[in-house]
Amino acid sequence: MKQLLLFILLLPLYIAANNDTSKQYFIDAEIKIAAINKKLFSTKNENERIELNKELVALFDNTLKQPNSYSYPFDSLKKDIGILSSPDNTFRIIHWNIFFNDGTYKYYGFIQEKNLSSKKIENILLFPLTDKSAEIKAADNHISDHKKWYGMLYYKIIPLKTKSKTYYTLLAWDGNDNVSQKKFIDVLSFDANGNPRFGADIFNIPKKNPKRIVFEYAHDCKFVLKYNSELNMIVFDRLSAIDPKLEGQYQYYCTTDFEYDGFKIKKNKWLFTENIEPKNEKSRTDKLYNNPTTNSTNSSNQIIDNDLKIENGKVVKKEKKEKKEKKEKPNN
Repeated sequence: MKQLLLFILLLPLYIAANNDTSKQYFIDAEIKIAAINKKLFSTKNENERIELNKELVALFDNTLKQPNSYSYPFDSLKKDIGILSSPDNTFRIIHWNIFFNDGTYKYYGFIQEKNLSSKKIENILLFPLTDKSAEIKAADNHISDHKKWYGMLYYKIIPLKTKSKTYYTLLAWDGNDNVSQKKFIDVLSFDANGNPRFGADIFNIPKKNPKRIVFEYAHDCKFVLKYNSELNMIVFDRLSAIDPKLEGQYQYYCTTDFEYDGFKIKKNKWLFTENIEPKNEKSRTDKLYNNPTTNSTNSSNQIIDNDLKIENGKVVKKEKKEKKEKKEKPNN
């Protein structure tokens, strides 16, 4: 009886000790990941970047398989690694890219998903993302799983609930190559077994039936793609060729002045809507969106959202001081 009582008294200490050990494991892993990532984005040697990325993928794979990994935030990595959680906290995407000397990118990452069929809090499904975009010819009509993913960096998740399932609309950026870049309205959903599916028939556009929306435009063009919570719409600049003779050559596409289109939800689909008035969420800082420079070895630097930007090929949070300065000194 005394032994049972002692066990009951010591049980909370035992659990706390295990939790502390678990937390220390992730702290150590986070430090290792940060060190590899720093080398990866500082080296100018392409072969070294490839080898360092292999280390990064392996370390993340092992770390994210550990119990309690989903609840660990990896806060110190968020400036350099894209870590995006769904608003309903059912999954998160951890992803990044590497830059190649020919001006192209390749994307890597994982989806961690809570196993909703289980009563265990930390029963998590892990799906490595394999970028096969080089093999995909028609990205707007491509539907696949995580093994044939069209790689990109996501910066916004917008849930769209229907009677049968929830579709997660994703806003994303892709550096593409030296002459053009891309943004996407992608879609992520999960089947009955929890497996991820990218692309879905949730867009209502006359005479078209895309599974995702692709915007391709000149590398030095400023293009806004954002979710306006006040309008409950996805709003974006209208793109067109700078010369009618260049129609279809997207490296020569850029925005038209003060013309915006968008998608609004109607009957569980995103309905294409022309001539949108951005209203109050359109701020002076929007003039600074996507202002690429070519000074970096790895990629262009550009602002993609009110709180996010692409810096050296990575989605990072803007510092508060930087935001304040841009409000005071808009780019005219």
